[in-house]
Amino acid sequence: MPNVATRPAFATSEGLRALLIRLHESGPGAWRTDPEAAELMRFTIRKYAGLARKHRQEPEDAGPAAFDAMRTPSVRRADDPWAVVTRAVDVTLKADEQADGMLCSTHQARRPEFSGFHDAERFSDRETPITEYHPAFRIDPDTDETDEGEQAEERSAQAGRAVEETIGLFVSLDWPEDTARAAMEYVCGRLIKLGSRHSAYESLRRDKHARALLDLPRVSWMTLLRVVLGGPDPALASTNAGRGVLLRLTRGYPVAEIAADDDLALTIILANPIIVRGGELP
Repeated sequence: MPNVATRPAFATSEGLRALLIRLHESGPGAWRTDPEAAELMRFTIRKYAGLARKHRQEPEDAGPAAFDAMRTPSVRRADDPWAVVTRAVDVTLKADEQADGMLCSTHQARRPEFSGFHDAERFSDRETPITEYHPAFRIDPDTDETDEGEQAEERSAQAGRAVEETIGLFVSLDWPEDTARAAMEYVCGRLIKLGSRHSAYESLRRDKHARALLDLPRVSWMTLLRVVLGGPDPALASTNAGRGVLLRLTRGYPVAEIAADDDLALTIILANPIIVRGGELP
């Protein structure tokens, strides 16, 4: 007689409620160590895979949204816990989809005043590179209007190279390339919007949804911001740590010289999201 796969108890709303109550009463560490909690998250990702694809997200993106909802008292007390989780996942994935297009945080994408905005334009969307005309990428601009030729082109080229070299630096130190590139695009999008490194750093530092969107641990995210944009401490303003890698590369510092900084390299390596999560590099 063939084996028939049985649905787990938590597949029903009452079963889910019972499991969530047990995990809640077991303390915060239960979600990390309980085998049934791990199975619940795998089940959830499979359950909402279609909903994630509808919003142009990966099935794994449904996991954090469901996890956040399941830890709230409202789900445990709901008449139909799965219905509440489904609604929460749908709302979050929709906001993630809008945030991806507008290059903003999921929190901002949820706000009504942003609902009418169109998707942001990426570096490659225009025939003329954005680094050629946007003031956020200009360093010590010359007010002489006659300086529009080779020097202006060189500044633009330096800005474009700086972005790619920064990505390359993280990749050379074992960060996943897709993670490094997505994070840099997000950081540069905020830098373009706000126009200054300090404002971009402060905005991104508080942007909890950026980490969820990029799937980065807090340690990895904060380290990337400090390395790329520079530390916010005014005492460090005139130091390499205060300037940040992106500014140094834009000003013509050789990437090999920056990569030779053992302290900086170690900082980037230890902030690798794979290492922070306790995994092993391939």
